[in-house]
Amino acid sequence: MRVRHLLKGLGPGGAERLVVAQATASGVASHDVVFLLKEKDHLVSLLEAADVAHHCLDSSSAARPTWMRKLRRLLKDDPVDILHIHSPALAAVSRLLVMTLRRQYRPLVISTEHNRWPRHHRVTRLANRLTIRLQAATIAVSDDVKATVRGVDQRHVAVIVHGIDLDAVRDTADRAAVRTELDLGDDDIVVVGVANLRREKSLDVLVAAASQALAAEPRLRYVLVGQGPLAADLDRWIEEAGIGDRFTALGYRADATRVVSGADVFTLSSSHEGLPVAMMEALALGLPIVATAAGGVPVGAGSAGLISPIGDAAALASNHLAVATDADRRAQLASQARIESERFELRRAVPEIEALYAATISGRAERDSSHS
Repeated sequence: MRVRHLLKGLGPGGAERLVVAQATASGVASHDVVFLLKEKDHLVSLLEAADVAHHCLDSSSAARPTWMRKLRRLLKDDPVDILHIHSPALAAVSRLLVMTLRRQYRPLVISTEHNRWPRHHRVTRLANRLTIRLQAATIAVSDDVKATVRGVDQRHVAVIVHGIDLDAVRDTADRAAVRTELDLGDDDIVVVGVANLRREKSLDVLVAAASQALAAEPRLRYVLVGQGPLAADLDRWIEEAGIGDRFTALGYRADATRVVSGADVFTLSSSHEGLPVAMMEALALGLPIVATAAGGVPVGAGSAGLISPIGDAAALASNHLAVATDADRRAQLASQARIESERFELRRAVPEIEALYAATISGRAERDSSHS
């Protein structure tokens, strides 16, 4: 099977890392990756290291028609069996574009819904609702995400966790060195987050929760990894809260997983999530999860998580304190984290996804045979 993945960029986001993990994993399918935004190339080196072909359509925006012409030409010049789309902004257009190809060049279209539909722009939601029936299969990364998909019978949406390489994540662990680099003491209880600095991550809630927790527990330290449009706002919130000496915003780090390994607790304050990759990685590293009840987070964290309502800074702070002030509980949750992480093993996910690929191809072959 030849599979071509399509997404907006290869930046350090969760969906992007899942695509790269699948494309570079050992399986029966042959993968290549196509993306639009040239500046979002953070993960290209991982594809190159695994000898996975990639192609940039070199567009400044998903709204520009140039990428559509380039994608159509690529599909015609180098046909594949499956076009697997990982961006709702590209999905509706790509489904229609594929229909303009002659039968021999036309791939089966599959999309993975990595986030809840209410997070998307209303135009994106409408476009996907009107076109989703044109594709062969739909995947959701969690039951919560599945429940928000519209335009197709829910029974036809498959929930498949696009997993991670647990061993590779654990191999990045470098706790002592990370704590030394970040000037973290042996007695410090470090809460770490990894997030794109965007509105749906509710970072103002995280800063408010940190301010409340720090007032009650001086051993706490907060570290946040990530880049995005709210970087300046985040710095301002931290300064206004007066916690700059104990809340460090690191910006983008290529070694984000390694940084996480230096912490004691992983946190998320999001209002919208699918099933966060950073949380999967934190579980693999044995970190308790203290997060809001966004998307698939409560189910994903499982018995390793303390979950608070979305937008409730006081409840989030209370859970930070509950873990920070009780070493036994922290150790118990850490042990559960390692157990929970086994659900996200890439070697389990890849065969399940490839079985769906094979089923869609077989289904088309049967339809073609019946029409001949």
